[in-house]
Amino acid sequence: MKLVSVNNERKSEKVPLTGMTRSKFEQMCVEYNEPDFRGRQLFHWIYAQRKRDIQEMDNLPKTFRDTLTRKYQVPSLELAKLDISPSRKTTKYLFKISTGEKIESVLMEDGGRITACLSTQVGCALGCTFCATAMMGFQKNLSVGEIVDQFLHLQNTSNHRINNVVFMGMGEPFLNYDRVIKAAELLIHPEGIHLGAGKITISTAGVVPKIIRFADEGWKFKLAVSLNGTTDQNRSEIMPINKKHSISDLISAAQYYYEKSNSFITFEYVLIENETDSIDDARRLRCLLKDLPCKVNVIPYNSFDDSYHRPDKNRITQFLSELKSASFTVTVRWSHGTEINAGCGQLSVMEGAAN
Repeated sequence: MKLVSVNNERKSEKVPLTGMTRSKFEQMCVEYNEPDFRGRQLFHWIYAQRKRDIQEMDNLPKTFRDTLTRKYQVPSLELAKLDISPSRKTTKYLFKISTGEKIESVLMEDGGRITACLSTQVGCALGCTFCATAMMGFQKNLSVGEIVDQFLHLQNTSNHRINNVVFMGMGEPFLNYDRVIKAAELLIHPEGIHLGAGKITISTAGVVPKIIRFADEGWKFKLAVSLNGTTDQNRSEIMPINKKHSISDLISAAQYYYEKSNSFITFEYVLIENETDSIDDARRLRCLLKDLPCKVNVIPYNSFDDSYHRPDKNRITQFLSELKSASFTVTVRWSHGTEINAGCGQLSVMEGAAN
């Protein structure tokens, strides 16, 4: 495991440009008595060229660059530390935001698939008992700029173009819905980062009203739902959100989403020893989803303390064997970067974490 500390102190509290839309840049330029096309140039520099220093944007007039530099800065985040896995295929980033809180993001390389896993909140309010982020509690929603700047940092430190983004880091994306959608829109803008909408996945623990809204608004981003239980009693014990939005409510919302979008949902199902890994669980899962066009990612649990454990390989094999006759596609996702606590469910910044 390789740790790289980064000691970049903020020189002053300036307004970050990251997170602004092209129209906002155009409006800002007009307010400074510059033509609106300067706003499009700014947008290109920040999102397409990923420049971090306003003075390097050399097609802007020097006087305008100086004016911007006095009030604005490009980054929204301060990179505090990199944590690189022994395989060098996974890098975990620790960021500090302007108000002092910290978040983590992950960059994963798997062949030609380069994935950025982004956080949307500091901590999380949902209290899933098997997730390290839940131990932080909820602290705040991230801004659009703080979400997008994670991507820009990750891309600037990668030797490869990021071609996949998952909103599966810290926090519940659908409890910061508007900002997450705006961030995703910036990621797909053709004059900026220009990812395909189908290369972005937004994950939710099951915030049913926002699944309905997401379907109604017609977004082309992919949707993933953390299911992790096959009975209301069991799911409510490990995912308290189930007390508000039951499994039947969740499946109904997923069906509605499919009917509106004609797109498959991916259900994430974490295998936890003696909690979600029984043969009966597999049979109930097969029955629950039999009429819904979907995919299921089975994720062997990644531990962060001694509360829960991953089933042994024989138990995992038995569970998967029971799903062979399922009507849906089943894949197994072995998380990358578990050695550096960068796997699914392991992200957390507790008091006393590295500065």
